[in-house]
Amino acid sequence: MSVVNRPRRSCLAVPGSSQKFIDKARTLPADQIFLDLEDACAPLVKPEARKTIVAALNEGGWEGKTRVVRVNDWTTEWTYRDVTEVVEGAGANLDAIMLPKVQTAEQVHALDMLLTQIEKTMGLEVGRLGIEAQIENARGLNNVVAIAASSPRLETIVFGPADFMASINMKSLVVGEQPPGYTEGDAYHYILMQILMAARANDLQAIDGPYLQIRDVDGFRRVANRAAALGYDGKWVLHPGQIDAANETFSPSQEDYDHAENILDAYEWFTSEAGGAKGSAMLGDEMIDEASRKMALVIAGKGRAAGMTRGERWTPPES
Repeated sequence: MSVVNRPRRSCLAVPGSSQKFIDKARTLPADQIFLDLEDACAPLVKPEARKTIVAALNEGGWEGKTRVVRVNDWTTEWTYRDVTEVVEGAGANLDAIMLPKVQTAEQVHALDMLLTQIEKTMGLEVGRLGIEAQIENARGLNNVVAIAASSPRLETIVFGPADFMASINMKSLVVGEQPPGYTEGDAYHYILMQILMAARANDLQAIDGPYLQIRDVDGFRRVANRAAALGYDGKWVLHPGQIDAANETFSPSQEDYDHAENILDAYEWFTSEAGGAKGSAMLGDEMIDEASRKMALVIAGKGRAAGMTRGERWTPPES
């Protein structure tokens, strides 16, 4: 599986300074774990948190999970040491670095070059470590097309709603919810679509940010469904109670998964010599063609990545 297509339905944020939360995260069914050195760590504990993260990555126990560390953004004094200490200490047991508050393509270039230098110095495979770019303000959104094309290391573009809402003076204190007075449409639609288009144009995953009302699982599902309907690949989770909801929301239903696999099987057969080498055919009451195959590939790919198994299976008609 391509690294940019590995499942990220649920991306669990874990404070890098908390051994308790790190140990708990190993046992949870989140697709991705990101150990956080940014907002989840107070300035005084960041240096020690780096050591805790390195030890946790090297100790293992993350099987089946994408392992990511969120460093601090380039405008701070911590970024360089975040990257060098974590990658030099645990680069072999790490999948990607998440860079927050990305505003320009040059900021991704800088991280790419630093990672390359560390990989060469430490004898790591050059280019293996991925980058996740988090868009959190108006300047970043305006530059998201260039950001998404800035490095072959990029795997995801992530929406950071809290900082973004603050950066544009949005009239709301509830992250992810519609601002008071906004009654027509969705206040986040433009932002989400800009990020999604930039990601897809560069074969990247698009990830929605967190929903801070962690005990309101129904609210989480509602907001997650909005992103999933657009085509997003996953969403941040801040609490174990949100993980199952995220995994379910960003996976196809069993019916849709079976149907997608059946379209692929049927189209392959109908376009073969045995099936008459047809460009289009009927699957039940539905006409399928090359466009159908492409759409089915998306749904089937999500189902396979989620570990789903087929129920109903199409078989060729008897001659």
